[in-house]
Amino acid sequence: MNLTFDVERFLLPVSVDLQDALNRVISESGKWTPMIQSVVFNFLDSSYSSENGGWHPVEIRLVRLYDQWIFDYITDFAYCGGPYPELVKEVDFNFSSGTASFSYVPELPITSSEVMEFYSMWESNFLSYVEMGVFDEIKVTVD
Repeated sequence: MNLTFDVERFLLPVSVDLQDALNRVISESGKWTPMIQSVVFNFLDSSYSSENGGWHPVEIRLVRLYDQWIFDYITDFAYCGGPYPELVKEVDFNFSSGTASFSYVPELPITSSEVMEFYSMWESNFLSYVEMGVFDEIKVTVD
């Protein structure tokens, strides 16, 4: 079974490639059932640390709307601060609230041209990282 996305409700230029990647991940997880109401994907590089860097953890949440799926949020985390760095939201595309937030930048409307341009670049990079296999832990949580 595939996640069928409600493309009319995309607030950002979400590519078919990202939709296909998420469908592959949930299919490989074996967690798909027709009763699922939400799915959270966690993409992790287990070697990522504040000292050595690495690929940022990414979390993507989808929610069911009738018989289709919509994005709730896409969040990219990074370590921040010192001497005791914490994992914080560095980039957050919040489809539910219609906003995007970035470290050290005021919140912006998700449909602004700056956010759309940044999103396209971010998604392209993310999909490249997925293809390269840098995320050695991919977790799927369903509700």
